[in-house]
Amino acid sequence: MAKKIKLSPMLKEVLCQIFRKPATRKYPEVKPKVPDDFRGRQIFDIDLCIGCGLCARDCPAEAIEMVDVEEKKKPLFHLDLCIFCYQCAESCPRNAIKTSKFFELASTNKYDLVIKPQTKSKKEMRRKNDSGTGRSGIGCFGFFGSLP
Repeated sequence: MAKKIKLSPMLKEVLCQIFRKPATRKYPEVKPKVPDDFRGRQIFDIDLCIGCGLCARDCPAEAIEMVDVEEKKKPLFHLDLCIFCYQCAESCPRNAIKTSKFFELASTNKYDLVIKPQTKSKKEMRRKNDSGTGRSGIGCFGFFGSLP
């Protein structure tokens, strides 16, 4: 009589998974489509900001700090603390804070996750410095600098 070969449950599962469609997506190579109302990194336009501080006051995570920029108060965003609820964008009377679809915020340095308000002169200087690298100083983030 021939003996039946018994497969362990784990080996059986491995063999079944080899022939199935992958459960994960090919993320780094193929960028996912994000919905229109996706809450990504904030876009801040310093020219529209009046420095009222409503964004910092209403932020539930206390991720916005008002700092002096040319003797006016402007918001400084701490993305490492932000919960991306966009209460700041809803509170802004001048719509200086807008949503974006940029979600790749991983960083080994927490200072990369701080969005500092910059004036036009600093923005133009940064654009000139970044022009040789092929990276735009404005990008889709208003006056925050180039993409990581």
